[in-house]
Amino acid sequence: MTASPPTVDVHAHVLLPEIDALVDGLPGLADARALDTRRNGPAALEVNGPMIGERIARLTDPAVRLAAMDAQGVDVQLVSPSPSHYHYWADEETAEKVYRLANEATAAHCSAAPDRLRGLGLVPLQHPEQLRRALDHAMTQGLAGVEISSHAPGRELSDPAYEPFWSRAEETGALAFLHPFGCTLGERLDQWYLSNSVGQPTENAVALSHLIFSGVLDRHPALTLIAAHGGGYLPTHIGRADHAWRVRPDAQRCREAPSSYLKRVYFDSLVHDPYVLRELVRAVGADRVLLGSDFPFDMGTEDPLGALRAARLPEAHFEAVRGGTATALLRKD
Repeated sequence: MTASPPTVDVHAHVLLPEIDALVDGLPGLADARALDTRRNGPAALEVNGPMIGERIARLTDPAVRLAAMDAQGVDVQLVSPSPSHYHYWADEETAEKVYRLANEATAAHCSAAPDRLRGLGLVPLQHPEQLRRALDHAMTQGLAGVEISSHAPGRELSDPAYEPFWSRAEETGALAFLHPFGCTLGERLDQWYLSNSVGQPTENAVALSHLIFSGVLDRHPALTLIAAHGGGYLPTHIGRADHAWRVRPDAQRCREAPSSYLKRVYFDSLVHDPYVLRELVRAVGADRVLLGSDFPFDMGTEDPLGALRAARLPEAHFEAVRGGTATALLRKD
């Protein structure tokens, strides 16, 4: 009899106070925080502080994390740094310090329970010339790959400067976890936490569209890319992209219809609606959806298995999402 695979949550975060201490007071940090304030609005920031404060232990203490995982029925977490640690404003010297410290601190956190905690590191998207070195550093720490945002200042993920990074990630089998931080729609979303509820799905959809339409996924077919938040709006609205590809010559840089590339990307299950989750599985395939909770933030779910069960997927699909596919991915690295 074949043993059931573990339950694997691919979307969980760690907070690294070492990074905050490293960048504290550096030129550029104040401007970055001011931009964050404008884009999110003061009301959101007033909520964020206490929300994170209540979760500090789960974000920093491996023992508390493991107890929370036990309560959720989660066997394994893929742990990535809080996206607040990207610091894409940093100069080259600071950026190297950030990624090295983030990679080493995340690896140390996961070493408390290596059979249950796997980690992802960071790379500085604002400095393309550092990306291969940063990725290699993450892998030498025993991490499964790296986490990236949807863009860097002045650069989309389709930028040719990133080609060496995609090649190296493909060559090494590293996981690339696409998790936006912030939204380029700016002050239009500075009320009612629209910066997250609307902004994050938008950023996911835009970033994935850049990777598809530019031909990045054509040139790197073996790239292992995981998109947070169910890929945002793209998978459930991919018909419009397919139509544009069919009728618009300027939208035909990719070799195949955009919908075909969804089956080359992995998506977490964090969509907050069982019907949307069912549609995500239909659009991309059950073997391309992975359990995700956004642990332990308030925009995640405290019951990822319950959210998965609510979608009423066929048993084989449920098992693939619950952990079967993720277990195979983590073995591959």
